[in-house]
Amino acid sequence: MSVKVGDKAPVFTLNSTDLKPVSLSDYAGKNVVLLFFPMAFTSVCTEELCTMRDDIATYNGLDAEILAVSVDSPFTLGRFKQDQSLNFPLLSDFNKEVSRNYGSLYEEFVLGLRGVSKRSAFVIDKEGTVRYAEVLESAGDVPNFQAIRETLENL
Repeated sequence: MSVKVGDKAPVFTLNSTDLKPVSLSDYAGKNVVLLFFPMAFTSVCTEELCTMRDDIATYNGLDAEILAVSVDSPFTLGRFKQDQSLNFPLLSDFNKEVSRNYGSLYEEFVLGLRGVSKRSAFVIDKEGTVRYAEVLESAGDVPNFQAIRETLENL
């Protein structure tokens, strides 16, 4: 299953790094940039999330909240968030359900690891409709941040 532009975004509730549940419905009435990333503490993931961190004012100006999801535990994500001074929620999809629902899960990843989130980006509008969807097959690629910003500018 994959999520396409025009679809209603699959709802979810995941634990954040402060061990509290965060639901997509908590952001009703806001635009959301939902990012899935393979693994904390890896070079491309760090680059991607630090790019978002450094550009947070742009996303705030576009009335958008950023949520980043991986299959890492909330504890690992908490350390990653702290180490990189990330200024948006990191959510643990440890059971892989949300990644699977968004069509963003590698059945086979590197080193024989299974069930790792694919690097993906979704823009969800204030009504919960997907306005941008990008699922990358190569973990070495990063999302098209310009296209994400342009999507938000046109909402």
